[in-house]
Amino acid sequence: MSAQQQVITIDDISADNAPAIYVAGGLGQFFDAVKAEVTGEVPDLTTVKGRARIASLAAAVSKSKKAVETPGRDYLKRLKEMPKVVEAELREFVTKMDNLRDATRQPLTDWEDADQARKDKHVDGIQAIKDLAVFEVTPTAARVADTITQLEMVAISDTWEEFLAEAAQVKDETLVKLRSLLAERTQYEAEQAELVRLRAEAEARAQRDRDAEIARVAAEQARLHAEQQAQAERDAAARREQELLDQAAATQRAAAQAALDAKAAAERQRLQLELQAEQAERQAAQAKADKLAAEQRAEQDRLNAIRRQEEAVEQARLAEKARADAAADEILRQQQERQADVAHKSKILGEAKKALIDMNISEELAKAIVLKIARGEVPNVSIQF
Repeated sequence: MSAQQQVITIDDISADNAPAIYVAGGLGQFFDAVKAEVTGEVPDLTTVKGRARIASLAAAVSKSKKAVETPGRDYLKRLKEMPKVVEAELREFVTKMDNLRDATRQPLTDWEDADQARKDKHVDGIQAIKDLAVFEVTPTAARVADTITQLEMVAISDTWEEFLAEAAQVKDETLVKLRSLLAERTQYEAEQAELVRLRAEAEARAQRDRDAEIARVAAEQARLHAEQQAQAERDAAARREQELLDQAAATQRAAAQAALDAKAAAERQRLQLELQAEQAERQAAQAKADKLAAEQRAEQDRLNAIRRQEEAVEQARLAEKARADAAADEILRQQQERQADVAHKSKILGEAKKALIDMNISEELAKAIVLKIARGEVPNVSIQF
């Protein structure tokens, strides 16, 4: 490529003209210029000078590629950084504007907060008046009277500002409710006091009746107690006589029972000895049976061990055979792959050699060129297998 064209079209690329160059289709002119430069001649591959010329043209293509690609990459990097810069600038601007808006409105905000606090104070005061008529439990008349006195002391003046009329109305309504409740509670408590007085009189009469009944019952119990004591003494004498008779009879029964117990003990001992003899015979028979079962289990275990050993040997033989078969199959597969790869590469190299021969290159030279390219001895040129 000429020095004048390279200065104009490639070496002149910079950050200043990058936006005009790196656009859709903008690099086509450089590719066309380089392509025209390297395809404008056909060096003679049969000469050292011709081969050196081909290598020089390929190197010039790489140099031109780098001269266009490097500024483009730098320009692309700056484009990627630009959104971050814009985002940071916008974020700072928005934050400053929000702060300026808040600072500008702050006096109005402070006034609104103060005015709302003033209104809330009056609303809370009105609600406090309403709450005076609300009790968690039913109040006494005295407590209602104290609450009325407390409410009457609440001043309704200009300090209530625009809430003056509402405060006065709520106070009047609450006083009406409290006074009505006071009348109800006063009447109720008077009625309850009368009921207490009547219940006390009734309880006093009932107590006198209970005292008289208790005295009568006590006298009757004293009479019955005297009669019962006399009967108890007569019964005690009869029991003592009966006890003497019972003791004599018991002595006779004890002697008879002792004789029966001795006979029963002798019979139990005889039965116990017979039972022990039977148990000894059963234990001997069980021991003999256990010994025979143990011998049978030992023989079965020996046979099972021999069978398991034979099975393990057979499994090991089969596993070794499977491994050997797999290894042989893998060796055969690798050989076939290598043969196929060699055949494929030979076909590709043959096609490349034929293409060079079609360009009027001798078969020997074409073969040498293909082999050098295949071995990687020709820079920037390769064969795709």
